Amino acid sequence: MTETLRWRKSSFSGGGDGNTCVEIAALPTRVAIRDSKVPSRGTVTVPAGSFAAFIQRLKTTTV
Repeated sequence: MTETLRWRKSSFSGGGDGNTCVEIAALPTRVAIRDSKVPSRGTVTVPAGSFAAFIQRLKTTTV
């Protein structure tokens, strides 16, 4: 990934130091994901449609 990514965290990651979350960055056809505690360790990318389906499933799942 050579382009500069615009990383963001969930608004729910606020407590404590705010770093106990993953960060995501949108790419044209994929979503990049990394650990906010150790961002230099690595990045995983997934197809944007798969990520959207994953998030939608999380929103509809009750615990």
